[in-house]
Amino acid sequence: MDDDQDDLFPRANVLRSVLTFTFLHWLRRPAIVLLCTLAMLAGTLTEIFVPLLAGRLIDAVGAGDRAGAIHAFAIMSALGLAMVVLRHLGWWAIIPLTLGMMRDVAQEAFARVQRLSTEWHANSFAGSTVRRISRGMWAIDTLNDVLLLSLLPSLTVLAGTVVLLGLDWPLLGLGMALGAFAYVAVTFGLATRVLAPIARLSNQWDTKLGGVLSDAIGANAVVKAFGGEAREDERLSRTVNKWHRRTWRSWMAFTWAGSGQLALLWLIRMGVTGGALWLWQAGRASAGDVAFILTSYLLVHGYLRDVGQHVHMLQRSVNEMEELVQLHDEPPAVVDAPGARALRVTAGTIRFDAVRFRYAGQTSPLYEGLNLSIAGGERVGLVGPSGSGKTSFVKLIQRLYDVEAGQVSIDGQDIAAVTQETLRRQVAIVPQEPVLFHRSLAENIGYGRPGATQAEIEQAARLANAHGFIERLPKGYATLVGERGVKLSGGERQRVAIARAFLADAPILILDEATSSLDSESEAAIQQAMERLMVGRTAIVIAHRLSTVRALDRILVFDHGRIVEDGPHDRLLAITGGHYRRLFERQAGNGEPVLLQ
Repeated sequence: MDDDQDDLFPRANVLRSVLTFTFLHWLRRPAIVLLCTLAMLAGTLTEIFVPLLAGRLIDAVGAGDRAGAIHAFAIMSALGLAMVVLRHLGWWAIIPLTLGMMRDVAQEAFARVQRLSTEWHANSFAGSTVRRISRGMWAIDTLNDVLLLSLLPSLTVLAGTVVLLGLDWPLLGLGMALGAFAYVAVTFGLATRVLAPIARLSNQWDTKLGGVLSDAIGANAVVKAFGGEAREDERLSRTVNKWHRRTWRSWMAFTWAGSGQLALLWLIRMGVTGGALWLWQAGRASAGDVAFILTSYLLVHGYLRDVGQHVHMLQRSVNEMEELVQLHDEPPAVVDAPGARALRVTAGTIRFDAVRFRYAGQTSPLYEGLNLSIAGGERVGLVGPSGSGKTSFVKLIQRLYDVEAGQVSIDGQDIAAVTQETLRRQVAIVPQEPVLFHRSLAENIGYGRPGATQAEIEQAARLANAHGFIERLPKGYATLVGERGVKLSGGERQRVAIARAFLADAPILILDEATSSLDSESEAAIQQAMERLMVGRTAIVIAHRLSTVRALDRILVFDHGRIVEDGPHDRLLAITGGHYRRLFERQAGNGEPVLLQ
């Protein structure tokens, strides 16, 4: 079975959830929505009476009633002018409504994505997420136009015309009502039960296509390094071919649906025309009445034909907004507790009390009853093989995840009871692979402290041994670093990250030591800057080379989520058969090397 077979069936409540999302945004601007609605309704009602007046005009001309003909013409002209003014007012009103909604949706979606969990971001393509937001944002433009400028006038014309015809010829009005109802029902049925699932699948592959493109382009340096251009071309080709098949099926389905609806419209036209002729032949309708009936139907026919397009556009915009609404409904994994207060750090003491933690999808916890205390100002190294729990330890300090049981506290304050913003402002991080914005060097360093002066930024760069290479650049601190800092070397990016941490001046410092892959000159400069940065702070260093933790106050040795050894370098090295000693000897060349990540 096709992997995507389940996606061929419509999901329940998608239309309702998207429309609810839209209406809630309308409620933020009730005055402009009401103005647009009333203007479009009034403008449409003027059109309904034009066929009636056209019939009277013809009867007046046939009877030689000059005054009656002029009177009918004058009213038709006035209604036409009113229609133009009212429609213009409706079109004008929808501009601030739609732009305001698009702005709100983009900002709120961005804010939601920024606050989603680290795990969510690790499992999501950045390009796909951007596509979901931008496509959904522009779908609001289509949805508002369809609902307020298209469907509302169309349904008003249908209802008004059926009422006017029914007042004089009930059977004819009933016939037109049944025909219009059948057409609208078929249109909605096709859109929601047939076309929507196919279009949804096409959109999913459009999102995947954006993700594949973003992934390959963002990692172009790796592609070039391994001569992988042809492989990436082939990978994209597989995705594009799948997208092509899904989109072809979607477009062909829309084509067949459109042809079927057009045929149904012609059947309704023939029925109404035949009914008008029968009424005339039976002497129950004058020539003007026939003109009124046929003109009314032509008006209805145009709107009915457009209803099909409007419903298709409605369903397409719903499909395109579906992923945005899902994103809006995605619950953040970590939220501030009600009444959360600001974290106040005095000494910088960190405690883990009986902490139990597991990642989503894991059957057994990584930590079970973890107890640990790090004194304020203490410099602690974390060592152990890959997957032993070092990185998870610092992520819990940052509260990137919540613990299942127990408590992580800073200076006696449960970090689950303080705001995430104030917590993370008190924790400066220098990651192993620094991520920089595609902004200037000054902006990247200044990110550590909003509002920092240029002098403060430059001082932080000096402390990080970054000022020298920055000054040698043609534009100095105004130099753009490229996406994720690609224009800088690894050592330069590391020093910028350290400068950012210096500027943040946080009492707690986390260093993911990354000097092992650098040249000796860069390593020496970064090591010196890191040692300078640790002074007077509670420092936690994830060590990849044991030589970097010798001078630290204390070393924690992790193994399968447990701290198996705890103490300074010399004492741990003296333990015969100890974990730390074994790791140290392997790195010293007495055994197989171990990468401590």
